[in-house]
Amino acid sequence: MKLTALIVALCALALAGCNTVEGMGKDIKKAGQTIEKAAK
Repeated sequence: MKLTALIVALCALALAGCNTVEGMGKDIKKAGQTIEKAAK
């Protein structure tokens, strides 16, 4: 139950931070690039 609340809170913060679907896509892309760099 606590995990679900945490996930909902994180999603709300993420959506509030980027405001648009386009912005969310850019944020996800940037996060993916960061993970790729860390993996190399």
